[in-house]
Amino acid sequence: MIKRSLYALALTGAMVPMAAHAECGEISVAEMNWTSGRIITGVTEFLLEQGYGCDVTVVPSATTTAITSLAENNEPDIVPELWPNGAPAYYDLAEEGKLVKASDAFSEGGTEHWLVPSYLVDEHPELATIEGVLDNPELVGGRFHNCPDGWGCRIANDSLKEAFDLEGHGIEVFNHGSGETLQTALVSAYEGREPYFGYYWGPTAPLGQYDMVSVDLGPVDRDVHECNQDVDCNEVGKTSFPASPVFNVVTTDLAEREPEVFELMKNVTFKNAEMNSLLAWHSDNDASADEAVVHYLQNNEDEWMSWVSDSARANLEGMFE
Repeated sequence: MIKRSLYALALTGAMVPMAAHAECGEISVAEMNWTSGRIITGVTEFLLEQGYGCDVTVVPSATTTAITSLAENNEPDIVPELWPNGAPAYYDLAEEGKLVKASDAFSEGGTEHWLVPSYLVDEHPELATIEGVLDNPELVGGRFHNCPDGWGCRIANDSLKEAFDLEGHGIEVFNHGSGETLQTALVSAYEGREPYFGYYWGPTAPLGQYDMVSVDLGPVDRDVHECNQDVDCNEVGKTSFPASPVFNVVTTDLAEREPEVFELMKNVTFKNAEMNSLLAWHSDNDASADEAVVHYLQNNEDEWMSWVSDSARANLEGMFE
């Protein structure tokens, strides 16, 4: 396992050429309270400090906290991995000209799925579609693993279970009491090579650890999905899950004050499969988020080097040789 001392060495300000410090001032970066958010913040912090010579302050945060602070204080300057679906006030602030989307945090956005293990699809290819699952409930164990009560996905899943008539097709809907038991059910089934059918989302560690197939629920109908998410929806319907927007956001003030930093943030995008794998590595190695940052930096230099300016690239070259 990578030691914390390596992370400390990689991020020490002593490694930044003094001339670089004159080019970038103080910048605050939010750190969301989940692993992928912490990783994106850590990578951003490293690039800003070591490549651009910025004086970075990391601010512990969460979706609602970040939006409230941006609305009231116009800070932090940068908010990586903001999920606007959980913070609709983002769109008001963007319309008011206070915020600007720099990039998509994930290349495919946030994803939601009804999943079956690949080993089942290898044996029974028809299970790759919802029609195949409905026609063969015994092959998936006759059960659908649903979200806990109170989660947004629970409302959409309850609408879809009605639209697809899961129970009428012999599939019991099991409502998990927590995210932990939902994950445990997937992991236990996969490692035992047992039948499984259930909901999960990404990027997440289980989607990096286990080869799951997203069941084809048919074309995306955004109007149907919007109704399905409303507890008062009277006309639930069939639809796949559309991708959720997930943005790296900066204040307009930062974009104008530090244009080179804004240009960097326009490039900071992680492929979904890449983040799934990184989260899996983090989980498999019982690593800290800091260690996952170093793991990413060590193994993806060509990618993150392509994000930075020529001058920043000169500062960063050779750090992980």
